[in-house]
Amino acid sequence: MADRQRSLFDDESLPAGGRRGPRPVEPAPVDPATARLAAALPPRIRLGTSSWSFPGWTGLVYAAESGRPPGEQRLARAGLAAYARHPLLRTVSLDRTFYAPLAAQEFAAYAAQVPADFRFVVKAPAAITDPAVRRPGSGEPSRDNPTFLDARLATESFVRPALAGLGDRAGPLVFQFPPLGGRLLADPPRLAARLAAFLAVLPRSLPDGRAGRPLYAVEVRDPQLVTAGFAAALKDAGCMPCLAIHARMPPADEQADAFGLAAADARQPVVARWNLHAGRGYEDAKAGYFPFDRLVEEDLPTRRAVAAIARGAAAADRDAFITINNKAEGSAPLSVRRLAEEIAGGVPAAGS
Repeated sequence: MADRQRSLFDDESLPAGGRRGPRPVEPAPVDPATARLAAALPPRIRLGTSSWSFPGWTGLVYAAESGRPPGEQRLARAGLAAYARHPLLRTVSLDRTFYAPLAAQEFAAYAAQVPADFRFVVKAPAAITDPAVRRPGSGEPSRDNPTFLDARLATESFVRPALAGLGDRAGPLVFQFPPLGGRLLADPPRLAARLAAFLAVLPRSLPDGRAGRPLYAVEVRDPQLVTAGFAAALKDAGCMPCLAIHARMPPADEQADAFGLAAADARQPVVARWNLHAGRGYEDAKAGYFPFDRLVEEDLPTRRAVAAIARGAAAADRDAFITINNKAEGSAPLSVRRLAEEIAGGVPAAGS
């Protein structure tokens, strides 16, 4: 699976320098109700999806071309600008970086296609966050990964290129850790301390003298790490937890409570990635939801919980970055629409 995803997202590479890029993809028309809904959302809440190269989103995000959906590779190369013109889509999870690093100029090519208030959520390479080197095809671990938690590699191959290339459009840099296995999880406090030591030496300032600090977030797939102690270790390292809304993990509201993200005195941004419907496997959801043009299994408890977390962050003048995968409910753009309605209190309704 990883090899296929890497090949797909490699197709998102864009011509750099003075070379002529592909013909732009046109956005789908935006109806007045959607525009009103976007205007009703608190501006510090940014909603988006995981990647953007899905022909099934034609009519939702993209306009048809000669009566047909744009192709997957065409959307990967040229669809981002159309995606970013949708008023509800103000962030995107850039996932191809999980499979291979990008150069600063590649990040810059993405940043050039989106408006100034758009933000990218960027995944760190698995070469840094996976404790195992995995076999091609099966994904099974084959040996220990010598670059696991290599702060120098993370800085040089990921953090600095992302911050330099994306500039002000850089949002959270997410270090997503797979299930870490019994050896590492045998001593959670020691593991938390090891992760904090890694995070603490990452760059603390933005390049070119820009004001502000990088936003680092950690996403785990082990429920036993969803604790106040783990969140405190991340905070001490200048990082924040990312809510992993996934079949392996506790519900979003339980994670937010455990991490202190819902507390009245919380100050950190909220970063949430709604990845997978509860009770579903990745391949099962992919097969059942394809071509991702409709909501197949709505998850109302998760939607309500995430909306409440987002509203709480906005009320406290905190940023919220929430991205949704097609495997959450069937169609990420439609999940974004329903989540926006829930955040905004269900208004404006169509025809209002």
